[in-house]
Amino acid sequence: MPQRSYSEILERIQSALDAAREAFRQFTPGKIDAEYKAGHDPVTQADRGLDSLLREKLLRPGEGWLSEESADNLSRLERERVWVVDPLDGTREFVEGVPEFCVSIALVESGQAVAGGICNPATNEVFLGAKDSGVTYNGAPVGVSQRKTLREAVVLASRSETRRGEWDRFKNAPFKIQPTGSVAYKLARVAAGLADATFTLKPKHEWDIAAGAALVLAAGGHVQTLKSALVLNRDNVLLDGLIACGPNLKGELMEFLANYIHAEKK
Repeated sequence: MPQRSYSEILERIQSALDAAREAFRQFTPGKIDAEYKAGHDPVTQADRGLDSLLREKLLRPGEGWLSEESADNLSRLERERVWVVDPLDGTREFVEGVPEFCVSIALVESGQAVAGGICNPATNEVFLGAKDSGVTYNGAPVGVSQRKTLREAVVLASRSETRRGEWDRFKNAPFKIQPTGSVAYKLARVAAGLADATFTLKPKHEWDIAAGAALVLAAGGHVQTLKSALVLNRDNVLLDGLIACGPNLKGELMEFLANYIHAEKK
């Protein structure tokens, strides 16, 4: 069976990202009011407005929808193709005026992240890719890091987790820790080879990681949860953490994290 082409999907994602970038012009990062959901996660007018915009640009009959800012409709479980979207990943950074937030769009097909697009409107960065065409960064082809050892590797850490001291246990690690906002943005940078790896031992939702995972995979990298291969569009959308890296770091990184993962699960 010939491989399905995702060129039309990438055009749809690009169009949605362009519309989102335009919509961001009405907001000033660091100068926007936020409400707080249960769990103290911020939400803004931008989150909700972008959700409606992306749905209009992306969704077609027969496709499913999963977004952080939409009520979940479990009919998506019956769809082969599902859009998994975070209209504004890194809302906390957006509210604080830190330029590490993004629009995150993924197409999931039969449980696999097959195409994705991530745009950081503050830095004018666009990451776009699919399993059959690789990844581009601002239009230029890119790929994941081919580094073979963790020594001196750049590992992107959650800015919130580092603030809470959760990365202090890694202070003697052989790699360099670089705090960065937005899970999606971290994954996009790994996909583009701008960092060597990222991981979190904390649960994440599918919309946090789907687009970034699609990009890392399309760029030749490795992505998994803490204990299994990544499968998306599930009934329970909360995943037990995430690990992403270039292909040559998988073994050493998993070995390094084994004891920490075991301790996290206790």
